[in-house]
Amino acid sequence: MKCTPPSRSTHSSPRHGPSATQQASSFLEASLPTPLPWSRHVSDRVLYHPSVTAPVRHLPDVPFPAYAYVPGAAPHPTRDPKGHSYQTEPEDAVEVCPPDKWGSCAPYLFGVDLYNAGYLWEAHEAWESLWHVSKHDLPQAQFIQGLIQCTAATLKVRMEQPVGVEKLGTQGTERMETTALAVAPHYMGLNIPSFIGDFRKFVAGSPTSAETRPMIILED
Repeated sequence: MKCTPPSRSTHSSPRHGPSATQQASSFLEASLPTPLPWSRHVSDRVLYHPSVTAPVRHLPDVPFPAYAYVPGAAPHPTRDPKGHSYQTEPEDAVEVCPPDKWGSCAPYLFGVDLYNAGYLWEAHEAWESLWHVSKHDLPQAQFIQGLIQCTAATLKVRMEQPVGVEKLGTQGTERMETTALAVAPHYMGLNIPSFIGDFRKFVAGSPTSAETRPMIILED
């Protein structure tokens, strides 16, 4: 099962240098203590099944993965034969998404759906390709990378690594704030000051559950 919806386009961007996800790899691939209180054992591995009530989906016809991946505690989605996206077909090239056309940008919307539903690793993977093709637009690139880092910070809550929560949460909200100051507070459907304010409170509260994270609410 693919974690991102197909998006056909002739516009693509080659990957050069470390990605936003790779920059956080030292955090995301850390091992976890087991068993975990929010997990369900499957064979000798641990799978997390989100149960939080999420906002209405933007792309309801695109299926979610079989489980939400947590590094060190479940089969890697693409590298492990038991992974939910193992040996899937290569993704189509992602089209450049003008910020004012966010409502028709499938990778962006699916990433929001994944994040809100609790598929955190999968959400930042969905945004990864969009971040690559947005590098010509610095405010948009900062915004997308900020979302990726905030999502990674939330994943660190599940991984019980508070240092990573604070570091990635700070980096992510600062990047998004840069976009709000450079362009507009309301960007790609999101009220940035409201979201980063809530997210900073979430991080400052030393969360023990990712289910208390603020939702991403998009409005015209």
